[in-house]
Amino acid sequence: TALLAGEAYADSAIVDLAVKAISRRKRPTDVPPGGAFNDTFFAGGKSPFKGSAFPSGHAAGAFSVATVIASRYHTHRWVPWVMYGVAGAISFSRVTSSAHFPSDVFLGAALGYTITRFEVLKPR
Repeated sequence: TALLAGEAYADSAIVDLAVKAISRRKRPTDVPPGGAFNDTFFAGGKSPFKGSAFPSGHAAGAFSVATVIASRYHTHRWVPWVMYGVAGAISFSRVTSSAHFPSDVFLGAALGYTITRFEVLKPR
């Protein structure tokens, strides 16, 4: 489970950083008070490691690890609920702290889930 979770996290991080390098979206804190939120893409930081907000790397990582654990321990009815609940709380905290827009978090979560479900956990 730990090896699969590590693989899932790494795979989602690679795609996350590639999309960040292309989109270069500003963070909500980068928009001045009273400023327009409609022009935030292709205007953020130069580095995907710092400055670009789209998609959320925290959400992608949390949902990729949660998907592995929830899939591996699905016979315990509470494990998927807890894992996706924790991943959702981590993701929601990124919006409430103004680190990401809701769309950043949604795409990060979808990215982490789909990469893990259809690439890492595919039948071998």
